[in-house]
Amino acid sequence: KWKGEGTTQNLESIVIGRCYDYIRIVNPAVGEKNCSQIWEAFKNAFINKDPCSILPNDYALFINLSLHTIPPNKSLFWENNQLLVNSFAARGRRYMSLGDTLFGFVGDFLNWCGQADSPGLDYESCPTTMECENNAVESFWRMASITYAQHSSGVIHVLLNGSADGGAYPQPGFFADYEIPNLQKGNISQITIWVVDDIGGPDIDSCGTHSVKTLETRLKTLGYDVTCTDNYE
Repeated sequence: KWKGEGTTQNLESIVIGRCYDYIRIVNPAVGEKNCSQIWEAFKNAFINKDPCSILPNDYALFINLSLHTIPPNKSLFWENNQLLVNSFAARGRRYMSLGDTLFGFVGDFLNWCGQADSPGLDYESCPTTMECENNAVESFWRMASITYAQHSSGVIHVLLNGSADGGAYPQPGFFADYEIPNLQKGNISQITIWVVDDIGGPDIDSCGTHSVKTLETRLKTLGYDVTCTDNYE
């Protein structure tokens, strides 16, 4: 038995339903997608496998089937403030965060894993990232993050939490490890960082200090035009 919670009940219905919700209501501009095929490709990435030996590339077919254009200047990267990002992005109307893409939308807030030598899902427990890094969910989000970064262009926005324990720019972290290395420099005009504190929360980190300074230095060293704003209105 693993330490993590098991597969979300009704996973297949949720993934297929979210797919149709996305292409019909959330973002019909992406055009037709085969939601049943997308589910099969998603499931086949981790089914019948040791739940600790799932690699990001196992989701390649799923990504290919669900991929669509991310509009220029609309990408919104983040760390430690998912609910704020969701409301600020407004389901793609203002910005298109990873969770507002089809491939991110179908997996958001879900949990899943399979079992070695069994076609079933494990509803009892799934491995946490502490137990093994190459688990089904972690590898999914790594692949999704890599893909999202590769297809982002124009002005890139990064929303960080200035009240987060350990700093606004976590290392290791998805932005540090999977997104920055996969940005396509020739397609990016500027990177805009917003550091926002929790309402009533501590002001631990801000532009030009601590981990945000580390991030700014890294991006400038890579040759990006970087701006940073604290508590943007």
